[in-house]
This record gives sequence, structure tokens and C-alpha cells, in this order.
Amino acid sequence: MRLDLYTKGVLTAIALLLGLLALQSSLHTLPVLAESDQNHFYIEPGITNIRKTDGSSLGDGKVVIDLRNGDIWGFPTVQFGAIYPVDITTNKPPTAKPTYLGRFDFSAMKQVP
Repeated sequence: MRLDLYTKGVLTAIALLLGLLALQSSLHTLPVLAESDQNHFYIEPGITNIRKTDGSSLGDGKVVIDLRNGDIWGFPTVQFGAIYPVDITTNKPPTAKPTYLGRFDFSAMKQVP
């Protein structure tokens, strides 16, 4: 009888503590932080005429620079003067495919003391 009362008391205490733990984690949720490489990109403000390395023009678009390696990418916006991809011939949202434009050689820069 005494062992049975002890077992029920311990199991009740465990259940209560687990309930408090679950309640505490649901009341104090932490925001989810996703890993991203977006802070390594610089997006030029405004729009620029995007030209391929062979000299042909893709029209207006956004220029993005990868600050880790100096690569320069152009994202054409399809419609003249648009700041984001626009295609009025379809109902689906367009996706701008990147075009490699060149590279800044950051390693050649010398730091001034």
C-alpha cells in the first residue's frame, strides 16, 4: 500500500513537471531564424541596361554583386522601366534568370593604413 502511494506520487510529480515544461515552451516561443546568404549580396538601386559579355543587350534590369567573390549578375526585368520582373503576356509571375556580367577583383585592392 505504501509503495503504491509512493509510485503514484512520483508519477504524478513527473506528469506535472512535464506539463509545466510543455506549457513553458509553448508560452515562450523563440523566432525561427533561417540561414541565408542574402547579406553577401549588394543589389544596385534603380534599374540598369543589362548587357551580356558579347555586347548584346537584354534590356533593363537589376544588377546584383556577390560581395564574397566580386561576381556581378544581371537580372532582366523583361518590361522597359520595371524594377521587378514583369511579363504582360502571361498570368504567371515571371522569374528573372541571372546573367553573368563580370567580376570585381576585390583581392587586388590594397588596404590603406
